[in-house]
Amino acid sequence: MLMNKTLIVIGGPTAIGKTRIAIKLAKEFKSEIISADARQFYKELNIGVAKPSKDELKSIKHHFISHISIKDNYSVGRYEQEGLKLIEKLFKKNEVLFLCGGSGLYIDAICEGLNKFPPIRKEIQEQTRKDLKNKGLAFLIKELEYLDIETYNKIDQNNPRRVTRAIEVCRSAQKPYSFYLKQKKIERKFKVLFIGITDEREKIYTQINERTIKMISNGLIEEAKKLYEYRNYPSLQTIGYKEVFQYLDEKISYIELIDAIQKNTRRYAKKQINWFKNPKYTTVNQSNEDSIKKLILNHL
Repeated sequence: MLMNKTLIVIGGPTAIGKTRIAIKLAKEFKSEIISADARQFYKELNIGVAKPSKDELKSIKHHFISHISIKDNYSVGRYEQEGLKLIEKLFKKNEVLFLCGGSGLYIDAICEGLNKFPPIRKEIQEQTRKDLKNKGLAFLIKELEYLDIETYNKIDQNNPRRVTRAIEVCRSAQKPYSFYLKQKKIERKFKVLFIGITDEREKIYTQINERTIKMISNGLIEEAKKLYEYRNYPSLQTIGYKEVFQYLDEKISYIELIDAIQKNTRRYAKKQINWFKNPKYTTVNQSNEDSIKKLILNHL
C-alpha cells in the first residue's frame, strides 16, 4: 500500500546545499533521490546547472539527472507522468524516497498534480510568440504585472517559456494565471513531507556569488562554447549559459559576465525563497541537519 510510504521533499533556493543534505539523508534512510531541478535534466548541461559531482552520483542512486537532451521537447506534464511511474516502482523496495530540487512547479506536479488550464487559442499562441520575438521578454513581463500581479511576483522572470505560458493563459481565458493555480489539488496515494531548506538571505547571496566564480574557473565558458550552435534552444535560455553566449558574442565584458550571472541567479533565488515560504513547507536552516532528521523521524 502506497499510503504507508512517504515522499520527503527537500526544497529550497539555489546554492543552499540541498544536494548535500539529501544525499546524507538518503544514505541514512537507505533510500534514493529523485531530482526536481529542471535544469539538471539535460545531459549536455553540467557546470552551469551545478549538477551533483560524479562522486556524489555514485554515492547514492539519483533519478532524473542527465536523462534527456537539450534537443528534446520535455514538459512538466511529462515529468509528472514519468515521475509518478518511477515513484510507484521505487516504493516497492523503499519506505521513503527523497524528492530534491528548487523547481517548485515540478515538485508540485509530483506531489499534488498539475493544474488544469483552459485550451489556448492558436491565434493567441502565435501572437504571444510574435510579441516575445519582436517586443522582447520585458514587454510580456510588464503585461503580466498588469494582468496577474500574483504570478508576476512569483514567476521566474528570466524564463521566457514560463512567462509566455502565463501570458497565453491570461489572454485566452481572460482570467489570471494564478486563478488556475488555486484549484483543488489531486490527492496522491503516498504521504508527503515538505521540508524547505533556508538560511539568511545575505548568506545565500554570498554563496551564489562564490559559486559563480567557481563555475567559471571550472570551465563554464568552455562548456558553453561547445553548446553555442544550440544557443537559441529553449533549454539554453537559462541563467549561466545565456550570459556566456552574450560574452561570446562580445556584447558584454568578462567582468560584466560574472556580474550578470550573479545578479540573475540572486533574482532567481529570491523567487525560489518566496515560493518555498508556502505554509505546507516546514522550514529548517541548512546548518541544522539534526533537526531535519528528527523532523523526518517524527513524521514517520
